[in-house]
Amino acid sequence: MGRHGWNSDAMRWRLTALLGVALAALALVVTLINTFPGDQGGTRGTTRDGDKVHGTPAVPPGDASAEVGWGFTHTQYSADEGNARATDRVRGELRSQGRPIPQIQHIMGWGAGNPEPVKGRYDFSEMDRRVDFVRGTDGTPVVTLCCAPDWMKGGKPGADNTDWSQQSLETAPERAHYEDFARLAATVAKRYPDVRHFIVWNEFKGFWNNERGRWDYEGYTELYNLVYKALKKVNKDIMVGGPYVVMDSLDPRQSEGTSKTVKGPWGRMDQRALDAFDYWNEHKAGADFVVVDGSSYTEDDEMLPDEFQATDKLTAVSEWVRARTGKLPLWWAEYYVEPGDSQDNRDDWSEEHRVAVQASGLMAMARGGATSGFYWNPQKRGEKCAGCLWSATQLDDGGAELPMLGLIERFGKEFGPGTTYEKVSVAADDRPNVRVIADDDAVLVVNTLDRPISAEVDGRRFGMKGYEVKWLKR
Repeated sequence: MGRHGWNSDAMRWRLTALLGVALAALALVVTLINTFPGDQGGTRGTTRDGDKVHGTPAVPPGDASAEVGWGFTHTQYSADEGNARATDRVRGELRSQGRPIPQIQHIMGWGAGNPEPVKGRYDFSEMDRRVDFVRGTDGTPVVTLCCAPDWMKGGKPGADNTDWSQQSLETAPERAHYEDFARLAATVAKRYPDVRHFIVWNEFKGFWNNERGRWDYEGYTELYNLVYKALKKVNKDIMVGGPYVVMDSLDPRQSEGTSKTVKGPWGRMDQRALDAFDYWNEHKAGADFVVVDGSSYTEDDEMLPDEFQATDKLTAVSEWVRARTGKLPLWWAEYYVEPGDSQDNRDDWSEEHRVAVQASGLMAMARGGATSGFYWNPQKRGEKCAGCLWSATQLDDGGAELPMLGLIERFGKEFGPGTTYEKVSVAADDRPNVRVIADDDAVLVVNTLDRPISAEVDGRRFGMKGYEVKWLKR
């Protein structure tokens, strides 16, 4: 006879039944734990303590300035992932500059997951990794508060319900959720107390008024003001900027809907962008710096009169903004000097050509009074990557500095915040062919031609290769 009947068929069946009931009950409990009442989304991978300080924050300087200098933006792929030796190369290169390079990371999209899939439940795992990377390079972290979780814009809540389509990502939060978004911004600020610079939203995405055929600058400014106040409540030393409106321009022959004053051979400014900026500037709760973005070419992808002279638009826009905002530092969150194709790829130019025009763009922003500009890093995986800052970190020999990173590092080092620019002598016959900018210590010269030239700049004559970018010491 079996001990206590454990070997009998009846007892075995009863035990199986009991186990089945227990497992079913456990599954129900797990489901209830992972689902909030009233929503159909799971909370797998989320926590309630989103505002818990992450990692070991760097100590920001007591005199942190809103003029952070010249840097870049992390996009879908960056050096926080990949071959360990390759990612270490990038960190080492950025650390070696002897200055904190400002680096932007968005809170959702462009390498970061949905930060709040369900109201009150957070997942900052990917954002944490990006912030850790910036900390590991001794950089200045900058956070762009975009984009919004699905439940704030009419979508489904839940860790598995995030709609990553461009249409969804570029949808603004509904007005009823503006305060929810402001609370999310405050949560981010508490989680990363070493982040002192926040940009509110990105390019007015989702803030277009179809009925009026213009930007919904009232809606954006309402959201901005709520976020501004929420961040200042977390820490009065946090610096906040906007409106990050796209400064579009049109063909210089077009008069309808264009500015009568902000114009040049490069085109005429779209008056709707200027109106949006003016409304925000007049009705903002406050700002520590001003943010715009845009391209040197027109909405029709025309670079007028050519790709180098088209960058004069960046100077004109900068001067127009500075005239309205006084002493507030001006940032270009994005700037583009090379039109993209239907997939937004920019692969047509040689790297020498690209770096030369990019250098001209940096010069143009600086001449207009901008103190910060962020290169939108088009990082990809694989051997080829036009305009990338470093070779793909997925490769064994990846993480090597590429020409665009060299330009940004050197420009930031030579012409950082507080730079006083000086006039530079250029021989009369060389003026049409070169672009220059200088302070008391360095001169940057760009050959705008795709052939070798001999140029006389700052009292010295020297040869330059086609599209060469040359640095001179004074």
